[in-house]
Amino acid sequence: MFVDQAIIDISSGKGGDGAVHFRREKYIPFGGPDGGDGGRGGDVVLQVNPRLTTLAMFRQKKKFKAQDGANGGKQNMTGRSADALLIDVPAGTIVYEDESGEVIGDLINNGDTLLIAKGGRGGKGNSKFATSRNQAPRIAERGAPPISRRLRLELKLIADVGIVGIPNAGKSTLLSMITRAKPKIASYPFTTLEPNLGVAEIDHDKSVVFADIPGLIEGAHRGIGLGHDFLRHIQRTRILIHLLDGTSDDLVSDYSQINSELVLFDPELVKKPQIVAINKIDLPQVSDRLEGIQASLKKIGVKHVHLISGLAQQNLRPLLNQVLKLLEELPEIQDPSDIPVYRIETDPNEFKIIHEQDGYRVKGIAIERAAAMTYWEHFQSIRRFQRILQFLGIDKALRDAGVQPGDTVFIGDYELEWSE
Repeated sequence: MFVDQAIIDISSGKGGDGAVHFRREKYIPFGGPDGGDGGRGGDVVLQVNPRLTTLAMFRQKKKFKAQDGANGGKQNMTGRSADALLIDVPAGTIVYEDESGEVIGDLINNGDTLLIAKGGRGGKGNSKFATSRNQAPRIAERGAPPISRRLRLELKLIADVGIVGIPNAGKSTLLSMITRAKPKIASYPFTTLEPNLGVAEIDHDKSVVFADIPGLIEGAHRGIGLGHDFLRHIQRTRILIHLLDGTSDDLVSDYSQINSELVLFDPELVKKPQIVAINKIDLPQVSDRLEGIQASLKKIGVKHVHLISGLAQQNLRPLLNQVLKLLEELPEIQDPSDIPVYRIETDPNEFKIIHEQDGYRVKGIAIERAAAMTYWEHFQSIRRFQRILQFLGIDKALRDAGVQPGDTVFIGDYELEWSE
């Protein structure tokens, strides 16, 4: 089963905690602080694996967690930083923030990588807080918390040519004859339940990727039949082969129906070069009425029609030659750097105060991170956190909101009692 969408949860690694330690050696009673810094937590990175063609691997595993950084040690030893967690995806994967629907990035080419979540930085050890006025600091930082995100992955097949048409027009048969692909083929509609890819070697140094798109029916752009899930796969093809079933009672209607569904789904699709081909000309009931069919198509503006038989492999070479000619005439593919990339625009120092039934909750990126990195068991660390509250203006904002001594203030996962 073709899987072209997946929801995954990722989390980077937490930074290692900084150490509170003092040098202890014989004959050196006051050696001073030597607590080392914590290591950086592991990043989460998506990378394109050319061997993958679907998102099926995410049906079994949906949660990914990078390793945490190691804690700092004595003698100013820095904790080990964790390696990045690499997650393989197929080429053509678009990454969305699931909740907001905004695009984070687009992985198009083999070898492309995308940093999804940075690991938390390591906390500073107490040796970093030593000053001339405080030569024995009992203060350090915990490692920065990890970043967790829910992502939606969407795969759009990357092919040069998309073969479209009504169900049972012979698209899979044509693909199997011009490439080495082996799609399921049968004499009933909707044989193709998933797009198939194949590579046709037209010349010794010229190859073209074809995609057989499942048959489209009327209303496909609204989700009727199989078309809605697969119309998106046509968007990245550069050329369309519009395959008409020669045994159909009304080829003109079939042709108009498919083009209507394309324009209703995405107006840009009808601007793609389109090669029209009538299939199954090896059948007598088709060959006997070819002149009438061609005349009807010319009346609606179709100037040239290829007459082919995928099963009998008739006239396939002229069709492939025109495909190659059109591809060479088309401009270069859009630079991947033009793809919009999601960026956080909020100021991390911003905060808001919410008056709840049990107290006051302070929400903000910077202050919640500072709370998570504070050693609450050390008085000097608590004093440092209070200075952060004053620096960000949270202290004054809480007073303005009416906080009183004894009230509970919630910051992240911590409950603090307000005192003057």
